[in-house]
Amino acid sequence: MTKFPEYRPRRMRATEGLRKLVRETTFSLDQLIMPYFVMDGNGLKEEIQSMPGQFRFSIDQLMHELEELDELGVQHILLFGIPNEKDAQASGAYDSNGVIQRASREIKKRFPKITLITDVCLCEYMSHGHCGVVEGEKILNDTTLVLLQKTALSHAEAGVDIVAPSDMMDGRIGAIRSVLDEHGFSELPILSYAAKYASSFYGPFRDAAGSSPQFGDRKSYQMDPANVEEALREIELDLEEGADLIMVKPALSYLDVIRAAKTKFHFPIAAYNVSGEYAMVKAAHAMGYLDEKKVVPEILTAISRAGARVILSYHAKEVARWARESGTPFLIKTYGK
Repeated sequence: MTKFPEYRPRRMRATEGLRKLVRETTFSLDQLIMPYFVMDGNGLKEEIQSMPGQFRFSIDQLMHELEELDELGVQHILLFGIPNEKDAQASGAYDSNGVIQRASREIKKRFPKITLITDVCLCEYMSHGHCGVVEGEKILNDTTLVLLQKTALSHAEAGVDIVAPSDMMDGRIGAIRSVLDEHGFSELPILSYAAKYASSFYGPFRDAAGSSPQFGDRKSYQMDPANVEEALREIELDLEEGADLIMVKPALSYLDVIRAAKTKFHFPIAAYNVSGEYAMVKAAHAMGYLDEKKVVPEILTAISRAGARVILSYHAKEVARWARESGTPFLIKTYGK
């Protein structure tokens, strides 16, 4: 390699134009998915205390929110449902008249161009807060698969564009793929939370969805944060069972996992910039420790640089607004001082 003084790396950093010319990672709003919490009721928009700027919406209020999101140019959303009632069989998850099913039908009627992704999990609907059927204090894997199949099928029948299983039960992708294919939904993609870790960064989400386990924890089904090779095995299993996209969750503490997945598998990689990561930035910005308009684009670029083609982030809407205000497709120029 040519050495100094013949080679001066700063030459290509001298102006914004030169920096853009050799920039290795680019990012656009097309890569962002905005998550939303939708609940039963009418005229409701409740701010989530642990996630400043995020809300629980009733379906009618979510329609107003999506009008603004659509105008800002964010075209992909993920829905989490919050039912009025929960039980030990998560019956609200697969009710054809459930909150997600009704919201999905209304969204596809009002916003046909929006890519609608729905979370397929049971924790928000279970009275005990776990992601599967419980016997004593044991989570029953194979019994849970039946309920996941029913949930995914009900979402498909409501017109969603992608179903996203996040439960981490063994064999769930194959089970869901088979039931979708059997009922005429062979073209419906599955976004698998393939490497979902038992992380402490989910706290604000559980507050938002009321989905904290009533006993124990989720370590018997979500992954050990110390493991990378296990994540690659999980991803490979899900791809073999019929997943079309795979996800690593959380994102920031698992950039190495994203990179490892990107290197090994030639499939689109998604990463979830989760609630705790969002809340930390908001808290630091409120205290004056960080400037979120500079930090958030840097975070999202880091996730993209690690290998994620798709990023789910609660920052998506505000990033779109900042991009419009700055006149740039992405706010990378705001890095640093």
